[in-house]
Amino acid sequence: MSSDLLDALNALEEQKGISRDVLIEAIEAALVTAYKRNFNQAQNVRVDLNLDKGSIRVFSRKDVVEEVEDDRLQISLEDAKAINPAYQLEDIVEQEVTPRNFGRIAAQTAKQVVTQRVREAERGLIYEQYVDREDDIVTGVVERLDARNIYVGLGKVEAALPINEQIQGESYHPHDRIKVYITKVERTTRGPQVIVSRTHPGLLRRLFEMEVPEIYEGIVEIKSIAREAGDRSKISVYAHNEEVDPVGSCVGAKGARVQTIVNELNGEKIDIVEWSEDPVVFVANALSPSKVLDVQVNEEEKSTTVVVPDYQLSLAIGKRGQNARLAAKLTGWKIDIKSETDARELGIYPSATSTFIPADDEESDFDDVAVDLYQDDEE
Repeated sequence: MSSDLLDALNALEEQKGISRDVLIEAIEAALVTAYKRNFNQAQNVRVDLNLDKGSIRVFSRKDVVEEVEDDRLQISLEDAKAINPAYQLEDIVEQEVTPRNFGRIAAQTAKQVVTQRVREAERGLIYEQYVDREDDIVTGVVERLDARNIYVGLGKVEAALPINEQIQGESYHPHDRIKVYITKVERTTRGPQVIVSRTHPGLLRRLFEMEVPEIYEGIVEIKSIAREAGDRSKISVYAHNEEVDPVGSCVGAKGARVQTIVNELNGEKIDIVEWSEDPVVFVANALSPSKVLDVQVNEEEKSTTVVVPDYQLSLAIGKRGQNARLAAKLTGWKIDIKSETDARELGIYPSATSTFIPADDEESDFDDVAVDLYQDDEE
């Protein structure tokens, strides 16, 4: 048994990275428990496992005392000196108490310990592999569904996609391949548990990093994201190189890049706007696709009043206020939208401090791609 076990431990150390010494310590501790359980013994014992010699020995350990109160744990000084005259009070006397048939029990126990430690090591490796991938995107296969979760196979681990992380209206079926965003990896008694999401804004960020080389290389930076998963999102981008068009880079030729992401998210509308440190410009851009005439800023309240053409008011607000709500999340500014007529009647437009944003009637490449995506916003 010892030769086979030694070979197994050496192989595990090489293949799984589990220290042989650690395994031997675990086996010895398990053998102590097995000895006490199988032989009804309560004394203090030590197991010596010598794989090189092929021996397994059990030793009882007793404290040397003047007066014995428990002969399972203590031995008198007189009896200790009978064993070895060198013993003194408070020494520990060890005597071999190895049962005759302990080898069979030891072999079974060693196998159980090794199996358990291998399982723990594999779980640890899987945990280490995926904990480093938190906030990353992965492709998995839908394996099964229940009332609360969808379980996505990621290779060696099965990730849970909770119902609150699923896109409303999106259907999932076994064997479907989907991209998911890893939000949390944690240890449990059953092994590593991976939680993934389809609604997290990070999924949108990672998709753009995959599809847009300028973002991946750091030439274009995603500054902020506002997302209502499955319906509509806004993303602000900024180019560190003045010669690079950040919005055009994300849109791609004839909208190819953004359309790939839209398809992955099953038709989710995506507004790509240019970020600016000037809140006037940024808020005006964030209200895309609506045209903006003027943005007035209240720095103290971190709020803005936006004036739009009368015919663009519904588009600026969006269906159920969605466009304005997402623009506010994207910019971090409160946004109050006024039609041009109302603003003039209130005397707030034009004003001495007004900053005019020209209504640009030229359509961008993205307008060509997305024009049909926004036609229902005025309804």
